[in-house]
Amino acid sequence: MMDKDNNIRQQLHIKSVPVADVDQFNDLLRYVFQVTNQDLLESGYEEGELVRAKQPILEKSDVIGWYNQTQLVSQLAIYPCEVNIHGKVFKMAGLTGVGTYPEYAGHGLMHDLVKVGLEKMRDNQQWISYLYPYSIPFYRKKGWEIMSDHLTFDLRDTQLPKPVPVTGHVARKEIDDFDVLDTYDRFAHQTHGAMIRDQLAWDEYWRWENEEERTAAVYYDENQVATGYVIYWIAEEVFHLKEMIYLNQEARVGLWNFISAHYSMVEHVKGHIYKDEPIAFLMDAGDIKETIEPYYMARIVDVKDFLKAYPFENITEDISFEVTDPMAAWNNGLFHIHVNRDGKLSINQTSANGYVVKVDIQTLTAMLMSYRRPSYLASIERLQASKNAIKYLENIIPIETPYFSDYF
Repeated sequence: MMDKDNNIRQQLHIKSVPVADVDQFNDLLRYVFQVTNQDLLESGYEEGELVRAKQPILEKSDVIGWYNQTQLVSQLAIYPCEVNIHGKVFKMAGLTGVGTYPEYAGHGLMHDLVKVGLEKMRDNQQWISYLYPYSIPFYRKKGWEIMSDHLTFDLRDTQLPKPVPVTGHVARKEIDDFDVLDTYDRFAHQTHGAMIRDQLAWDEYWRWENEEERTAAVYYDENQVATGYVIYWIAEEVFHLKEMIYLNQEARVGLWNFISAHYSMVEHVKGHIYKDEPIAFLMDAGDIKETIEPYYMARIVDVKDFLKAYPFENITEDISFEVTDPMAAWNNGLFHIHVNRDGKLSINQTSANGYVVKVDIQTLTAMLMSYRRPSYLASIERLQASKNAIKYLENIIPIETPYFSDYF
């Protein structure tokens, strides 16, 4: 088996994928993920449009692949993104476009691509990476961990909330209206986990959606300031809610007033929530069908630099993390955080003082992203620390759980 692997790998070479190979990049994507021409038509694409749409992404991203002479046989892409982590904007590496033709599978090609990808992320000072997992176990082995959930709900027309008076109003807008983009930007800058969307991120947000059939309803407060929106479409007596964001509860109520006004037109409202906020708790009707499942995964790319930049709360005492990482050797070892008299942090990797926490890179990521709390992770034996260390972690790691509604 080893000889077979060596023979195949000797025929291959790894390099950056140039923009000129955009056709091969898309052919591999479509083959691996079984995207048909019908899928593209239903998403609003015309012949050849997907290739043209992906070309700017290849120009802006790091795309790495294995080649058999001139044929691209395995690939991954790293999108340059930004996300809000507990109020601080981080550069984020969006890992996507991962795929290998089946005849080249099982030879460790993707393992090597991920290692090279992590090195590129580190060089680009992208201290954290997100991805959509087509296999959670596969990416866990590579150091990623679940960081957000996706909740779907189904409301019958009889379960829609009764209108509640608000001082503002709702106006229907195009999905690329300035108030839609600006409202999301303000929301993202105050919401942990959220993508800071540039044009590349917005393009990916709509990649598999038929934009022409989507509408935005924007809530304006009494001062005519946009404070929330819902993106939706109506088909076959179903109100489909793609995303609802709001900056305050007044906007949430106003948007649900708007949705409820469709009660005579629809039999169901089906939608998505990207945070741990079960809709049944907010509604008069409690027997609402809801389904929750993992959505995105994340991994810390460089522990030392991520810890330096991380916005700890009330950190006054030293703490050390002993980390293991299956892919990034620079993350293996000790990271001691020292707090000086002025409250400034420094990190050394020579000696442990204060509290000590033993943890793998997956668990450290889930904990610092606040997807799961330290006490819970300790209870399931995903980390090792004293009771006092766990209590200290609970105090210094912000509580807000991540919101992430994008897809790439």
